[in-house]
Amino acid sequence: MSSESVLIDIESDFMRSPEKVMRLDRMGSSFPTRLSFMRTLIRRMSKENWQFKRTLRKVDKDGYGVSVYSAITPKRTYSLIAFTQEIPADMRTDRVIAEVWDATFSLFDGVPTQEDIDYLAENTPLQEGGRYRPSELVLARANKSLRVFENIISALASGNQPDIELISSVGYLMRTTAVYGSGKFGCADRAKIADRPECRAPFQIELLAVYLIRWFTIDLVEELAKERGGKQAVRLDQNISRFIGVGNSTGLGMAPFLLKHPTLIHNWVVAKETALARVRSIETALPGTLEVFLKSLLQASQHIDEWSVADEVQTARITCLTDEIQSLRMWCEDESNIFRPYPWNGIYQFVEDNFSLECQEMIVSLIIEPHGSIVDDLADTMSTTTIPKFKAAMSLAQLKEVVADAYKWATTIDFSLEESQHHFWYYSEDKLEPRFGSKGVDDGVDQEMPLAIGRDVHDLNEVLATTDEDMPIGEFAMNYPQFRHIIRRIQNTFERPYSEVQDNLLSESMRPLDLLRFKLAFFGASKFDPKSDLWTRISMYQGAPLPEQIQDPNHDCWSFPIAGRSQSYPCISCSCQKAI
Repeated sequence: MSSESVLIDIESDFMRSPEKVMRLDRMGSSFPTRLSFMRTLIRRMSKENWQFKRTLRKVDKDGYGVSVYSAITPKRTYSLIAFTQEIPADMRTDRVIAEVWDATFSLFDGVPTQEDIDYLAENTPLQEGGRYRPSELVLARANKSLRVFENIISALASGNQPDIELISSVGYLMRTTAVYGSGKFGCADRAKIADRPECRAPFQIELLAVYLIRWFTIDLVEELAKERGGKQAVRLDQNISRFIGVGNSTGLGMAPFLLKHPTLIHNWVVAKETALARVRSIETALPGTLEVFLKSLLQASQHIDEWSVADEVQTARITCLTDEIQSLRMWCEDESNIFRPYPWNGIYQFVEDNFSLECQEMIVSLIIEPHGSIVDDLADTMSTTTIPKFKAAMSLAQLKEVVADAYKWATTIDFSLEESQHHFWYYSEDKLEPRFGSKGVDDGVDQEMPLAIGRDVHDLNEVLATTDEDMPIGEFAMNYPQFRHIIRRIQNTFERPYSEVQDNLLSESMRPLDLLRFKLAFFGASKFDPKSDLWTRISMYQGAPLPEQIQDPNHDCWSFPIAGRSQSYPCISCSCQKAI
């Protein structure tokens, strides 16, 4: 898709504005869509007929040792090298301070030799403490969900299927606590793989590693059950194994990414919003799509029933969402509400006018879902190689105009109030991880990260108000070098209006959790389970096809999965509508 056609979509009457979309409360209500990066990767696997093989399993009766799982693409092979070990109970933690894990992983570029495996056996279990080479693309680690892990092994060993309600309550066998790529700790830089077709879309190589980790965890429990139960042991029912995802604990380390890569974020959001605008602009519904949507409401309702968290705020939102989806189903039963011109716009407007942000964003996902034929091409527009540059040719008058138009949210904040600058972002001294501090409480203000976008724009605007508009912008930047970085950012926003989070990130009421959910939804994560305002657990690839299912007709039908149910019911993907 050309950039021109995307720009045409931005001008669409059905396109939601940046002022509406890029606010933290809506961002923190995000759900995955069919443009999410996991969905994109699975479609590529199926289209290109990727092959998957376990090429090594050298472990003891307890599953400790080394295994290798390979993904074979049309041109190359990627190999997940998994190391498992027994760890003391008192050293088991998901925190970044952990020093040992149940499993550690390296995604190797190609087919590893025994020498490669031996080298990584000395380094991968050390994680940050190891030494890595350009042949290593991703570094990761994970811990077991002990209850689910043991329940499944015991059940399978005795010839039975495991407790599906227990699996549903957790959703995974292991949860990753870090998945590092893009040059971290000596691993390969992004530049090495950026031109490979399978790596061009965002985070594809990291998500491939997670997909292989999921396969590894399912294979591991089946092998341990066979070891324990012998001939009596059985394999997991395919509907159960497909429902098992990979857990993840995600904290503040992910949040600054959204602020440091404004061009990329603009492309992500424009793709999603263009997809929604295209669907809303359809005057007559494509055959079968409304029926698919109505069935998807039932599936989404069941999915929500299985989404249980301890967090009081999110629990209240889930309860509200349950009631709202039920109300929407009743509204849709009146055919005059939906079988009419521009039906998708009518559905969206009804939801926006009557229901919560959580419900609005779920419906965005559901109405995009059955329209793969008109939206999937947008996945190719979600990456970028562009880096914002300072543009000395822009006039000061134009800069003022952009600030007044695109940054009104910032210029109207009273930063003299303590609550407006209550928080600050900084790096921890020990792990060099992002931290979110409170002034007067936490140390580190002197090492504040340059993420105070609203405050910087506000300060710039006050200086601009007293500056002659005829002054060249280059001269202004020389006189006020402290504003050069924010001017560059404003110039980027002028060209890419969906690149900026339009809220004060220092505010007393600011929740980093909203940034995390926004980014994780683009990854394709689900079942957001907040543990505080600073970190959350999620499930990845829940409902996704397993390696042996990649060529199945319903390989793309795993939106809002239900425990223990075949993902061919109900099919809410355009690729399988004929099966409905």
